[in-house]
Amino acid sequence: MTDVGRKRQHNEDSMLVDPALGLYIVADGMGGHAAGEVASARATEAVKQHIAANKHLLKDLASNPSQDSRAAAAALMEVAIQRACADIYRMAMADATKRGMGTTFVCLALSGNKGVIGHVGDSRVYLVRHGQCHRLTEDHTLVAAQLKAGTITKEQAASSQYRNVITRAVGIQESVQVDTLIVELAPGDVFILCSDGLHGYLEDEEMLPLVAGVATAELPKRLVEVANERGGKDNITAVVVKVAGDGAVASEETSEAQSRMEALRKIPLFRHLTYKEQTAVLSIATTRTFPAGREIVVEGQPGEELFVVIRGRVVIEKNGVEIAELRAGGHFGEMGLIDNAPRSATVRATEPTRTMVIARPDLMSLMKRESILAVKMLWSFVQVLSDRLRATNSELSEARQELAVAQAIQPFAEE
Repeated sequence: MTDVGRKRQHNEDSMLVDPALGLYIVADGMGGHAAGEVASARATEAVKQHIAANKHLLKDLASNPSQDSRAAAAALMEVAIQRACADIYRMAMADATKRGMGTTFVCLALSGNKGVIGHVGDSRVYLVRHGQCHRLTEDHTLVAAQLKAGTITKEQAASSQYRNVITRAVGIQESVQVDTLIVELAPGDVFILCSDGLHGYLEDEEMLPLVAGVATAELPKRLVEVANERGGKDNITAVVVKVAGDGAVASEETSEAQSRMEALRKIPLFRHLTYKEQTAVLSIATTRTFPAGREIVVEGQPGEELFVVIRGRVVIEKNGVEIAELRAGGHFGEMGLIDNAPRSATVRATEPTRTMVIARPDLMSLMKRESILAVKMLWSFVQVLSDRLRATNSELSEARQELAVAQAIQPFAEE
């Protein structure tokens, strides 16, 4: 639903709801004199055309979620938005009355149990899942950048004269940096795409109470009403998408998606990441199933993958001796993410076991794209290594004490 609001004379927002294509868009145009309306409409149409012409890439992602299909789906979204950006820029260059027009843009493309998000500007995507609400996009604004850098406080941001200054928009220049995110869907997920005419009146923590208990079909109207009640100074657009699913299959899919996220959060390397950053890590993860008796990693052989047990049970063996057992939620092999060193132990499935796998090259690629995530990850690596060094020093100290006691007792034993 889109609404002109209470202060504006015309609506420069555009939206798309195309369930057949699985495509949902919100664009907030800018430029004045109807130019913003032209920019948002052109961006919406251009992205729709490109994704419709290449929808097989989304189908490939759903049927075979490999790293190649993930990269292709993310590239599809980025290229679609880049084409829209170039189109709008050329239109503006050809018509002096439209110079400087542009638009913010958020897009959600669904296929199977995967969603692909594309984002430029300060329109947003929220995810409501399991009684919690998470923002999956970061505003491309000057104030958001200052907050991220720690140069201003939240209180200062709220009153900043620059709070509406965006740092990225589609069409202002010939190309633009596009944020993409691949999300694993769970039945019952609710996505909310909105322009700043809505979220400008809401704190993130207000979103969940507002949508709780409201039928999905009524949510856009309710959200627009709230924005108008609080001032309606801008155009207001809200698109709500609920992921369908019921019965045993849906319950199993929901359970596994939740298990993957919960397991990731418990791993020391990832516990300091935001929900959006954890979602980005999950987007590079794959799943593997092992039969009972199968060796997953072998002592002495090189490895560069982290494994998380989703279902089943494994044992850890060193020099042929069982030293530990892991069930659902347990993880092993995290040192493989640091280097390709030989494995220190063998891990064997003792029953049919399903695992989530994160490979070092994929994680390194993600860290190169996401600098803040990379800093958090590297700090976590340091903490893990520090903890292991302390544990090793403690064990070495205990061993030395035991050796000293044994040497002191030995002469008396000989007498």
